[in-house]
Amino acid sequence: MTKVLISGICGFAGSSIAHGLLDESSAFEVSGVDNLSRPGSQVNVEPLRTRGVKLFHGDVRSVSDLELIPCFDWLIDAAANPSVLAGVSDDSTSRQVFETNLYGTINLLELAKKFRAGFLLLSTSRVYSARQLSGLPMKVEHDSFRLDLSAALPNGVTAEGVNEQFSTEAPRSLYGSSKLASEIIALEYGEVFEMPVWINRCGVLAGAGQFGRPDQGIFSFWINAYLRRKALRYIGFGGGGYQVRDCLHPKDLVPVLHKQMLDCGNGHPRMLNFGGGNENSMSLLGLSEWCAQQFGRHEVKSDKTNRCFDVPWLILNSGLAERTWSWRPATKLEAILDQIARHADAHPEWLRLSGVYS
Repeated sequence: MTKVLISGICGFAGSSIAHGLLDESSAFEVSGVDNLSRPGSQVNVEPLRTRGVKLFHGDVRSVSDLELIPCFDWLIDAAANPSVLAGVSDDSTSRQVFETNLYGTINLLELAKKFRAGFLLLSTSRVYSARQLSGLPMKVEHDSFRLDLSAALPNGVTAEGVNEQFSTEAPRSLYGSSKLASEIIALEYGEVFEMPVWINRCGVLAGAGQFGRPDQGIFSFWINAYLRRKALRYIGFGGGGYQVRDCLHPKDLVPVLHKQMLDCGNGHPRMLNFGGGNENSMSLLGLSEWCAQQFGRHEVKSDKTNRCFDVPWLILNSGLAERTWSWRPATKLEAILDQIARHADAHPEWLRLSGVYS
């Protein structure tokens, strides 16, 4: 029996991976820790308990909250403030971002070291330089920003997207910086204390049941808000809604997380991208058109004001993961959108539950 502890287990990523592991193999015994601070996270408690998951109410920032957690073999760190505007907007302070995303990771690394356990860090595509991403040559094609392949491109970006060689120079965002620092420290722990450590840089995670907000979980937020006829805006980059992201369902990470747990030091790269790629990418304008076909047309206003750390285009190139682990995203974009739409239709209270509206 492989004992797995998941931090942030009641969030969308953590709960999805927990259910995915239990679906993957009866050899997993899953437990988790969560402070339930994320609006909506309480709804995931009972479904997890029903499947035999042991839950610890605790905050990764507090060492004493982690002291009673029993021995485990692997720790999946899915606890984070995942907003690119974290520490900049009014919802959190810069200190809180680093206390959760960096100091929390250090506390979890110490816990893993205590039990000589392996460590799997869910990181983010936002470790890549926001300035470099904003400077990529773009053209508008089919109502979306597309990479202009006729122009000179910097190292680490191709038609397939941004790979692990792309620049991580500042500015990235406080969120991106906290995750990059966590990656570096996690890898150091792995070397110094002989712990197996894997860094998995994820693109935009999306799926039914995600607690979407304007600054995180954009696919879920947009579909729910469009269906409910809430105010929506295309912000920045001319206000046309051309900005593009790819999306990935977190359950698609489960097979590779399982493979990483089984790896016996075969020299595989420790830091990899995992994203939806070009096939799972869409512009905000394209997402609105998809919503209009499903729910009827709803006005989206234009706001040309550029915000810090927003980027016009970010698609992850997961080629290294495919070559290393034979991994590709299993859930197609249309299936992800359909799942979100069906869930939104069945849960009219979801935006309020997610903390978007009081």
